[in-house]
Amino acid sequence: MPTIRRLPEHLVNRIAAGEVVERPAAALKELVENAIDAGSTEITVRLASGGLDLIEVTDDGCGMRPDEIALALERHATSKLPDEAIELVTTLGFRGEALPSIGSVARLTIESRPHDAAEGWKRVVDHGQVATDSPAALPPGTRIRVEDLFGKVPARRKFLRSPRSEYAACQDVVRRLAMARPDIGFVLEHEGRRVLAVQPREELASRVARLVARELADDGVLIDAERGTARLTGVAGLPTYNRGVADHQYLFVNGRPVKDRLLVGAVRGAYSDMLARDRHAVLALFLELPPEEVDVNVHPAKTEVRFRDPAFIRGFLVGALRHALESSGQKSAQPPQAAAMNMWQVEPVAPRAPEPAPALGSLFARQYAPTPTRPAAPRLAEAGTAWRSYEAEVMAEPSGRAEVAPEEPQEEISYPLGVARGQVAGTYIVAEAEDGLVIVDQHAAHERLVLERLKAAGAEDAMVRSQALLLPEVVELEEAACDALEDKIVDLAKFGLTLERFGPSAMLVRAVPSVLGKSDVHALVQDVADDLAKNGDALLLGEKLDLVLATMACHGSVRAGRSLSVAEMNALLREMERTPRSGQCNHGRPTWVKLAHQDIEKLFGRK
Repeated sequence: MPTIRRLPEHLVNRIAAGEVVERPAAALKELVENAIDAGSTEITVRLASGGLDLIEVTDDGCGMRPDEIALALERHATSKLPDEAIELVTTLGFRGEALPSIGSVARLTIESRPHDAAEGWKRVVDHGQVATDSPAALPPGTRIRVEDLFGKVPARRKFLRSPRSEYAACQDVVRRLAMARPDIGFVLEHEGRRVLAVQPREELASRVARLVARELADDGVLIDAERGTARLTGVAGLPTYNRGVADHQYLFVNGRPVKDRLLVGAVRGAYSDMLARDRHAVLALFLELPPEEVDVNVHPAKTEVRFRDPAFIRGFLVGALRHALESSGQKSAQPPQAAAMNMWQVEPVAPRAPEPAPALGSLFARQYAPTPTRPAAPRLAEAGTAWRSYEAEVMAEPSGRAEVAPEEPQEEISYPLGVARGQVAGTYIVAEAEDGLVIVDQHAAHERLVLERLKAAGAEDAMVRSQALLLPEVVELEEAACDALEDKIVDLAKFGLTLERFGPSAMLVRAVPSVLGKSDVHALVQDVADDLAKNGDALLLGEKLDLVLATMACHGSVRAGRSLSVAEMNALLREMERTPRSGQCNHGRPTWVKLAHQDIEKLFGRK
């Protein structure tokens, strides 16, 4: 029988180091969190070889006396738990294993001086053994150096990544902690080069834009919402400002950076009908809760948390994000291609009560073909003297050149998205605004309008008007897809889609939403079934229905290649001005962009 024995202290520390110090970034995180908890206002980080050769953290916090330095190097010794109420902890770290664990696998130097002390103290621990213990000259605060990490543990060292990869991980740690505490100044230096510097007492929005992406200052919305004892603040990027990966989503709970699946799922749900499924939002969210409502001791690195009421937290985040995005009105982020050309100017359009405009009845009531028509060749479909006239005469000379009828005197009316002047390629509406030209993607814009009408009807718990089919259509599907649709028959009926089970592998369609017109019923039902099958039980019912409505809206919107009259184009523009979130389509693409007058003048060399 193997004998049970007590492990030696140095081996216990090395085992603990496997949990706490898996790489340089993990050690850096522990040291910076200690500096924050010490009440620092300035923190400086110096790295060499991505933290493999050197990690140095200097702060101006409360400092430590010689006896406190010695005690801090013992396991399970901490100043962050005044009593045994571990569930009420408000500091970033409290396990008391960081310093002894780091000291067991590196050369650790601690220099510290309290503000009321005449001199400081220095202690050096070389891979678990105390090497130096003496006075030191330094300003009030603490300086900790970690050198030659895993230098005497080659089995661990060889599994680390390249210095460049380790440096990137360290930079991410500093960036997240700097975002969490805009009241503290941070400096990061690597190989003697300053790569990050932020000043203390900075506004949250400014700090986030500086650290995440400067574009957020223009392409983001501020969030400040409260519900009960929970509060959510931060900056969320517009749906049109997105990324192909989710590496620019920063989430914090009570000032602690976390990577929580519940919060990530809530963000995905909030943007579900505004982003393509392979795109991700850019944001930084700060959730504040009473300590008893969240358990932060789930993971050794404190990167995961557990909420007492996860359904409440998810609903709160989704609602706050959607409300903030809706308040942005028609604001739309400029496309990256336009930004690179430095010529597009996209500005927020403040919602306003427009003059009486033609209703969209003609647009919604049109009978569209089941499949998109072939796009017409680029031409000026129609032009008008003013949007009130709706009609313009386009005359073709024998040479084939089109001329617009002379303009008649018109009333001066200003609209945020301008007055329609024509249609290009049967796809884009060109409008003239006071400060430039507005180009609108008619399919993307109308898709958003249809979706918002469907959602508004559902929010009011009102039945969407349906259009009964003259002959009910049978749609054959897989049995699992039919089961998913059958479970949602009542909910889909509220939005005008009336279904019945028709055998094991078929659904009978009796009515479709009237706003969709004569859409392809088979394709519509198939797409709705695919949405339900893909999301499964991962989303709440409301979020599932939002995805379904987005699919239905796409089927019922004006297609590219569809010629519109001037009246219809102006009606679409006026409806966009009245509709929240009309600046982006259901897939996160912009519905309109603006070419300002000064940019046009630059193109022709006038400036």
